[in-house]
Amino acid sequence: MAEAADIQGTSPSPARRWLRRTITVAFGAPFLAGLLHGPVAAAPATAAEDAGVSRTVDVSLDTLAPSAPVEGDTVTITGTVTNRGKKTVTDATVNLRVGPRMTSRSEIDQVTGRTGFRNDSDPAPLDGAPTVKIPRLGAGLSSDFSLSVPVSELGLDEEGVYQLGVSLTGQTSDRQYDRVLGIERTFLPYQPEAAEKKTQLTYLWPLISSAHVSAQTATDDQQTPVFQDDDLADELRPGGRLDQLVSLGKGLPVTWVVDPDLLASVDAMANGYRVKDGDRDVPGRNQALAERWLDSLEKAVQGHKVVALPFADPDLASLAHRGKDVPGSLGHLQSATSLAGMTVETVLHVQASTDFAWPVDGAVDPAIAAVATSAGADKVIARSDSVRDDLPYTATAARPLGNGSTTAVVSDALLSTAFEGDMVRAENSTLAVQEFLAQSLAVTLEQPEDQRSIVVAPQRMPTTAQAQAMATALEGLSGRRWTQPSDLLAAAAAKPDPDASTTVPSSSRYPKKLRDRELPVQAFRDMKTTRDELDDFKVILTQPERVVTPFGNAIDREMSTSWRGEARAAAIYRNGVLDYLQTLTKGVQLVDKSDLTLSGRSATIPVTVQNKLLQDVDHLVLRLTSANKNRLELDGDGYQELPVKVGGGHSQSVKFTASANVNGQVPMTAQLYTQDGTPYGQPMNFTVKVSEITPTVMLVIAGGVLLLVLAGVRMYSQRKRVAARNAEAEAAESAEAEAASEPGPDGSGEQEAHGDEPGQPSDPTPDTGPESGDPSGPGEKVDR
Repeated sequence: MAEAADIQGTSPSPARRWLRRTITVAFGAPFLAGLLHGPVAAAPATAAEDAGVSRTVDVSLDTLAPSAPVEGDTVTITGTVTNRGKKTVTDATVNLRVGPRMTSRSEIDQVTGRTGFRNDSDPAPLDGAPTVKIPRLGAGLSSDFSLSVPVSELGLDEEGVYQLGVSLTGQTSDRQYDRVLGIERTFLPYQPEAAEKKTQLTYLWPLISSAHVSAQTATDDQQTPVFQDDDLADELRPGGRLDQLVSLGKGLPVTWVVDPDLLASVDAMANGYRVKDGDRDVPGRNQALAERWLDSLEKAVQGHKVVALPFADPDLASLAHRGKDVPGSLGHLQSATSLAGMTVETVLHVQASTDFAWPVDGAVDPAIAAVATSAGADKVIARSDSVRDDLPYTATAARPLGNGSTTAVVSDALLSTAFEGDMVRAENSTLAVQEFLAQSLAVTLEQPEDQRSIVVAPQRMPTTAQAQAMATALEGLSGRRWTQPSDLLAAAAAKPDPDASTTVPSSSRYPKKLRDRELPVQAFRDMKTTRDELDDFKVILTQPERVVTPFGNAIDREMSTSWRGEARAAAIYRNGVLDYLQTLTKGVQLVDKSDLTLSGRSATIPVTVQNKLLQDVDHLVLRLTSANKNRLELDGDGYQELPVKVGGGHSQSVKFTASANVNGQVPMTAQLYTQDGTPYGQPMNFTVKVSEITPTVMLVIAGGVLLLVLAGVRMYSQRKRVAARNAEAEAAESAEAEAASEPGPDGSGEQEAHGDEPGQPSDPTPDTGPESGDPSGPGEKVDR
């Protein structure tokens, strides 16, 4: 059991330890003498029971109802006792102990830290209260118990917070006398009548998740988004984390704090989405689930205040400490803030406030305060363990911060962290709820004559069990006997406490454990690389919004607070966004070409630009450069530029006019540029071999051509003379035949004398055949 000095956070001095030993010896001598003279029935109770002994049995308080009783109620406590020791416990009794009344919040906090039984501060078992007898409890075994006591028998004399303990008293085989073997403490807030000045309590109800949507979209006209995974559906299912937050929150007096990216993601699911599956993507199957959740949320927020964080909930501290010096980073915070309100209104059809910035755990320093308000938010949700008040009471949350241009809404650290940790175990949840109610009542009783306004800002992404515990605590305040619900906008507008701190904590006070979990500088450099490549890419697109919107949102998601503690996953997401963007930019490229041979003084050099995108590209310039303009000129210079416009899914050949001056090889470089002169893509290199034709060669070729022409003329003339001779011969032959056919003196003719026999020796033989009208065959030689 902890000593009194341990409770105060100190240890006894050497002098005090020496004095304690002296007193022990002085008073122990008579006691030892008594032991030597005769047996003792039971060991006397010491001021502080041994801590190890009083934790032999674990006492678990599983339920306590009602959590904030009033007169006429009966308090029922159920739980379990478990023997953690190696000895069997016998003749055990489970008792209820009530008191003393707590007088301050710090006293409640001290009691929470105690573990073992203290005879000098823990009250005696409640007289007349029911007990539970456990005759035997073996090592490692458990036994359930239930205690019910009317409020009138609890000894609650006045309003306030009372310590309530359940203990097990018994014996073990090695020490056969009664002693407390285990105890568990909690608190019982007792406010039978409504307080005159109730504390205005604002509870933030966060709806935030991690990033699930990639930068990739489908090729359809709707640009169906492609999700990294389908894990978000698990949170939306009945009983899932986000489902429970909506189901529980709809009946509670809370201020909804939402990440617009979550709403946009679920809305995308409801309208049809796809999910990555290896190297491909497949249709998502949870459209109806998303529709149901959005419908439930829209109904739940009606009549409540809604605060929209910047899109994707950017990590303000990481941005302030690591990213603000990387150009362009703050610009994304501004765009994320501008997108926030519009997204909430589009999806939920309610107006949301975008005036609040919420750094991680409410920890602020000058850099965080400056960044938080740079995008237009003039209110910062801080926490009291960062902006500390040196006051004996809890101050109103709102106060001017720094130079007064920013309002800090300082949430209460104890109340805000009450439900962190494992709330799955019933005992943890019950103890957390009772401590929350006790602390809230203690706030009201600190200054009962003054009404104050406090804010509770729990963890950003509570688990299902944590959300259930939070809801149970708020239901415990439903009687409104010492608090009354308020909203964040009203809390920010409350009149500040003049004694509350308005100083921005120095950078040296920023918690190291939070700084170590921030996004590294390299993360913001990666974002800048993606942003720069996106800027170069969008200028050539005829429909840039199809690319700018999904990639801009993806860069916002890269800055999300949800990546804290997930450095590897964050890097994978960033690399995936950049890789996909580069895949798209490479869809517009130069087609590789082989080396060329240029024969002649001038020629046309074609270069092909390919567009694999689904939209047209424009505003591009293709530059072809000659490495040796003295040997090969382009448009009279060393390079030539031509505009390029290529339809989606097509290629275009761009033709450059080249002039050769000297034979030889000339390296050529083709490079795409945007119209502002920024290189686009990788250059393409090839070689042109110039083989120039000289004047002498031209004369030889001309002479050859002339000879061919003369040969043709000669051939034509020769054939004409032959044809004329043939015609004359045929005419003479015909005349002779006519003369021979005339009748002689005897009256017989020539024909009759010679008959019709062909091939007579007198017939002339032809020297050429009939002229053909077909073209001459190849290689045919013709003489002149």
